Amino acid sequence: MGKVLATRMAFGQELMKIAKTNENFVVCSADTKTCGIEKFGQVFPGREFSFGIAEQNLVAGAAGLASCGNKVFLATFAVFASMRACEQVRTFICYPKLNVTVIGTHAGLQVGGDGATHAAIEDVAIMRSFPNMTVVQPADAISSKALAHAAVEFTGPLYIRLHRNPVADFYNPETYVFEWGKANTVVDYGTDMTFIVSGILLKKAVDAANILREQGIYVRVIDMSTIKPLDENAILKAAKETGAIMTIEDHTIYGGLGSAVSEVVVQKCLVPMEIVGIQDRFGESGDTELIYKDHNMDVDSIVFKAKNLFQRKRSVTLSPHELRNDTV
Repeated sequence: MGKVLATRMAFGQELMKIAKTNENFVVCSADTKTCGIEKFGQVFPGREFSFGIAEQNLVAGAAGLASCGNKVFLATFAVFASMRACEQVRTFICYPKLNVTVIGTHAGLQVGGDGATHAAIEDVAIMRSFPNMTVVQPADAISSKALAHAAVEFTGPLYIRLHRNPVADFYNPETYVFEWGKANTVVDYGTDMTFIVSGILLKKAVDAANILREQGIYVRVIDMSTIKPLDENAILKAAKETGAIMTIEDHTIYGGLGSAVSEVVVQKCLVPMEIVGIQDRFGESGDTELIYKDHNMDVDSIVFKAKNLFQRKRSVTLSPHELRNDTV
C-alpha cells in the first residue's frame, strides 16, 4: 500500500512528473508551501516564476504569461486565490478566457492546523460565479493525479480545489477515469435518496450510506467532482429515481455545491433536499475531525440528517391516509 497523500500533494507531484515529458506549460508560485511545485524552476529552469507573498501580482503575472500563448498553472492557498486576488482572477483571467489553471489549496475545515482565517470556506461560491470559469474538486489522491493529466490538456480558466491533510484513497487507480462535467456514481444501493458529494467528504458519505443500508434506508452516492459545469443529467436522474437529494461539501452552504444542485432541482425536478455543509460560520483552529463533528459534518451527523430527509420525503409522497396508518 502506497503512502497516503493530501490531494494537493498528489496533484503537485503528478504535475511534476508530467512536466518531464510535456514542456507546454509553466508554473507561477507564491511564497507558500502549497502543493509541492514550489521548486518547479529548480527542476525545470525557465518554466517557473515566483512572485512571493503577493497574490494579486501572482495572478496578474500568470495572466500576462497566458496572454502570450502559454499554458499557466498558478498555486496558492485557496483563501488567497479566491479573495485576495479575486478581482484579478475575474478580470484578468476569466474575462479574456485565458489559459490559466488556479490551484487553490488548503480549502475547507481541514485547515484547522493553520488557523481559522486560512480556511477557505467561500472559494467555490466565488469562483463558480465568474463566467468562463470551470470548477473542479477531487476526492482523493487517485482522482487528483488523474485530474492533473486532464488539467494539462484543458484550455481556459480553471479552478482546482485541493485540501491540506492526507486522506485515504477511495478510488482504484486501475479503474478510475476523470471526465470533465461528468458525475461518478460510486454507490447505488437503492432509491430512497441520493447523496451528491464533492471533495474529500466522499468517504464519509459512503460510510453513512453503509450505515443507513443496515437500517433499511437505501442510498445512491454520487461524486460530483466537476462543480461547474454540473452534470445536470445525473442530478435530474437522481431526483426522479430516488425522490430526495442530500448534498455534502466542506464549504459554506451558501453558493457552493448545495446551492448549485438546488438551482437545478428547483427549476427542473423539485424534490426534498438537505444541504450538509458549513452553516454560516467561519472555520476554526483545532483537530479536523473534531471541527467536522462540531459543524455536524461527521458520519453520525450525516446519518441523522439523512433519516430526517427520508421522513420528509415520505411525508411528501404518502397520502394523508397512509401517513395516519404509518408505523415506521
